[in-house]
Amino acid sequence: MMVSGSNFLQDFDITWGDGRGKIVNNGEFLTLSLDKYSGSGFQSKNEYLFGKIDMQIKLVPGNSAGTVTAYYLSSEGENHDEIDFEFLGNLSGEPYTVHTNVYTQGKGEREQQFHLWFDPTADFHTFSVLWNPQTIVFSVDNTPIREFKNLEKIGVQFPKNQPMKLYSSIWNADQWATRGGLIKTDWTQAPFTASYRNFNAEPNNKPWMSQRLDPISEEKLKWVQKNYMIYNYCADTERFPQGFPPECNA
Repeated sequence: MMVSGSNFLQDFDITWGDGRGKIVNNGEFLTLSLDKYSGSGFQSKNEYLFGKIDMQIKLVPGNSAGTVTAYYLSSEGENHDEIDFEFLGNLSGEPYTVHTNVYTQGKGEREQQFHLWFDPTADFHTFSVLWNPQTIVFSVDNTPIREFKNLEKIGVQFPKNQPMKLYSSIWNADQWATRGGLIKTDWTQAPFTASYRNFNAEPNNKPWMSQRLDPISEEKLKWVQKNYMIYNYCADTERFPQGFPPECNA
């Protein structure tokens, strides 16, 4: 099954938010909103075991400090696997922070954070996850920003057995989201709204099931990590005084 030219009514359920999540234009668009009473969220009706998943998202414009818009794949249960994008809001004019993480068997703590090289609130941009048995690649407008390779051969767990649904939500996280919680949500700016369109999920019998980064993509990845990465758990010596996790040195 290929989900293309997607219809949010067919592909997703609004799961919480008491009317703050909306599917509009006959299923072509979806919006999630946050006010001081509640955020909102949705999840996919389908589960995916491996996937190439794209979504065009336009993030909350203006002063979005204190807000988090999460977009992620996750299995269920306490030993869950998860592939995370989280977008941490900003004071107007400051860059958004894109927070990424990978969980295997309930364990995460593999954070990398980036700024973007464009304003993600001015227009829609494509945020993608490629997940196959060899690798997980996070991409923005087809530019890879992070790769998490399958390194089971050196004892690093890799998500490969638990099907995941796609989720997104927006909520208030002003105790930590913006500058570590120094900047609080300005509720006079509410409602805060993120917009979604053009979801695409390809089935796992396609060429991408064996895809790896080609040399051009490797160069793009290095460019992003050199110029736009602002946090990498694999460089945080205070956090890992006994030495970095094995995947950091692979």
